[in-house]
Amino acid sequence: MRVAIYAFDGVSMFHLASPQMVFGTVSRLGLADWRPLLFTDASGPVRTLEGYDLGGLSDPNCAAEADVVVIPSWYDDGRPSGAGVVKMLRQAHARGATILGLCLGAFPVAEAGLLDGRRAVTHWRAMSEFTRLHPTVIVDEAALYVDNGDVLTSAGTASAIDACLHFVRSRLGAQAANSVARTMVVAPHREGGQAQYIERPLPSDPGDDTVARLMEWVTAHLDEELSVQRLAEVAHMSARTLIRRFRTATGTTPAAWVRSRRVDAVRDLLEVSSLPIERVAEECGFGSVVTMRQAFNQVTGTSPSVYRRNFRTD
Repeated sequence: MRVAIYAFDGVSMFHLASPQMVFGTVSRLGLADWRPLLFTDASGPVRTLEGYDLGGLSDPNCAAEADVVVIPSWYDDGRPSGAGVVKMLRQAHARGATILGLCLGAFPVAEAGLLDGRRAVTHWRAMSEFTRLHPTVIVDEAALYVDNGDVLTSAGTASAIDACLHFVRSRLGAQAANSVARTMVVAPHREGGQAQYIERPLPSDPGDDTVARLMEWVTAHLDEELSVQRLAEVAHMSARTLIRRFRTATGTTPAAWVRSRRVDAVRDLLEVSSLPIERVAEECGFGSVVTMRQAFNQVTGTSPSVYRRNFRTD
C-alpha cells in the first residue's frame, strides 16, 4: 500500500515523522507492504518549522498514485490551502484513496469539501476557527480521532499516532496494531479523549457586574450547596431573573456553569494533591463519588483515576 504524506514549508518534523514511523514500522515488522513517501508541490526543498531543509521529496504525482494521502498538519492560522491541494485531495478521494487529516491537517481536508455534514476533529486550540470556516462540519470536541471510513481526522499533535495506529488496526487487525505500538513503546489505544487536555479558563468579563461578582463568589464556595435558589439569594434577585441574566452574560445556565467549575476544581485537585477520590468529591461540592465520576467523564471523556495517573504533577 502506498502512503503519500504531504510536506509543506513550515511543517514540523514531528508531524511528518508520526505517520512515517507508524506506517513504516508496519513494513519493518513484515506485517504488510506499506510504503510511506513524502511529497511536496514546492519547487525546491521544504523548510521545516525547526529550520531544516528537506530535499529529494516526491512530486504531487505521488499522491495521484497513492492508496492513502496524509495531510500531517497545517499552518496555525488555518490559512486556505490553495487550489492545488484542494484539487489533489478531491481527485485522490474520488478515485478511492483514503484521506487522513491529522491535527490541523483537518483544515485542508474540510476545505476540499470532504467533511461536509460529517463528524471530524482537530486540535482543540483551533476548534473555534475551524467551526467558523467550516460550519457544515460536525466537530467532536472530545475525540482523539474520528474515522469516517474514507476520511480520518485526528486531534492535537500526539493524536496523530493514535489515529495512525487506529488505521493500522482497521486494516490489519488489533494484533498488528499492538505489535507496532509495542515496537514504538506507545499505548496501542489511549483511554479518554482530547477533552481532558483542554484548558477551560473562567470567562474574564461576563459583561454583567452582578453576575461577575456571583461567579467569583461561587468559585470560593464550590463545596457548598449551590442551587439556583441559593445563587439567586446571594445575587439578591429572583431565580428567573438570575437565569435570564446569567445566560445573557455567559451563554449558559447557572447550574451548568457551576457543574463545569466543579469539574475544573476536580481536575486541579487530581493534578496537585493526593487527596482520596472521596475527599476530592467532597471538596468540589459533588454529593457523591458516583456523581463526580459521571460529571467528570461527561466533560473530559475519562475517569478521575485515569486523569490523575496522566496529569499528576508530583
